[in-house]
Amino acid sequence: MNGKTSKEKSESAEEAAAFQNNALAQQYGGGHAGGWVSHLPSSWVPYVQLARLSPPAALFLIYFPHFFGIMLAAIIQRSPVSQVLHASTVMLGGSFFFSNAAHGWNDLIDAPIDKSIARTSKRPIPRGAISPEAALIFTATQAVGAASFLLLMPEGSAIYAVPNIIGTCYYPWAKRHTNFAQLVLGFCLAWGIIMGSCAMGLKPFIGGPFGGVNGNGWKQFFWAEPSTACLFLACILWTVIYDSIYAHQDIKDDIKVGLKSIAVLFKDRTKPVLWLLLGCMVALLYTCGNLLNMGMAFHVIAAGGSLLSLGAMIANVDLKESASCWWWFRYGFWLAGGAIAGGLLSEYVLIEPDF
Repeated sequence: MNGKTSKEKSESAEEAAAFQNNALAQQYGGGHAGGWVSHLPSSWVPYVQLARLSPPAALFLIYFPHFFGIMLAAIIQRSPVSQVLHASTVMLGGSFFFSNAAHGWNDLIDAPIDKSIARTSKRPIPRGAISPEAALIFTATQAVGAASFLLLMPEGSAIYAVPNIIGTCYYPWAKRHTNFAQLVLGFCLAWGIIMGSCAMGLKPFIGGPFGGVNGNGWKQFFWAEPSTACLFLACILWTVIYDSIYAHQDIKDDIKVGLKSIAVLFKDRTKPVLWLLLGCMVALLYTCGNLLNMGMAFHVIAAGGSLLSLGAMIANVDLKESASCWWWFRYGFWLAGGAIAGGLLSEYVLIEPDF
C-alpha cells in the first residue's frame, strides 16, 4: 500500500508546522534576514530584526495614521503642497525612530513570554542575539531620536505626544491585563492622526485639557474637532480588525501562557465581531467625509476601498491557519491603509492647493 501510517502522517504534520512557524518567524516574527538585510554587517542584523524594519510593515503601521492626520488637516486648512511635504517628511522620520523604540520596548518586556511561543521564540532577545541591557539601550536611543523630531513641529505640539507615550509604554502589559489589548494598540497607533494634525499647525482639540481653539456653534460641545475624532475612531477600529486576525496566529500558545486578546476571548466567533467593527469603521469614515463636505472620490476610495479590502480579509482568512492569518494581515493592512490615504489624497487634489 502507498498510504502513510498514522505515525508518518503525524511526523509530516509536525514538519509542516515547524516549516510554517519558521517561515512566519522569518517574516514578522523578528527573524527575517533575507533581502537587503543580508548585505548588512552581521552585528547589525539583530537590531534590524528587533525594530521589524524588514519587511517595513511595522514602520507603516505607525506612519499611516500620521499621514492621515496630515492630509485631513491639509484639507481642513487648504494647506499648500510645500507644507504637506514638510510635515510628511518630519512625521516619516519621527515614525521611523518611534517604531524602532516601540518594537524594542515591546520585545524587551515580552522576552520571557516570547520564548514560550513558537513563532516568536527566535526573536533577537529570546534567542540571545541581543542582551536585555543592549535592547534597553537601543530602545532609549531610538526614543531620543523620535523625541528630537518633536522639535521640528510647531510650538506646543510636544505635549500632544504624552498620551501616546504612556499608552505605548503600557501596551506590553495590556496583553496580560485585558482581552482588549487591541484597543490599547489601536489608540496608540491612531494617535498618529493627532500628531499629524499638529505637524500641520492644526490643534485637533477644541476643548478639554488639550484645547487649542474655542469651538463655534454645535462644535463647542465636543472636545475634539469632529471630523478628526471620526477618523481617529475609524483608525482604532482598523487596527483592532487587522491585529485581531494577526493575534490568531498564536492563539494556542497565547492561551497556554495566559496572554489575552480579542482572538482569545472570541476564538471561533471572532469573525462576526470583526464584521460589526468593519461596519462601524466604514460609517465613521463616511461621517468624517460628510462633516467636511468631501466629494464622492473620498467616499468611494476611502470608505469603499476599506470595505472591500477588509471585507475580503475577514471573509477569506482561515483563523485556524497561521499562514493564512499572516497573509491576510500583510496584504489587507496595506490595501486598507492605502485606500484611506488615497481617499484623503484625492480630496486634497480636488481642492487645488497652492504649491
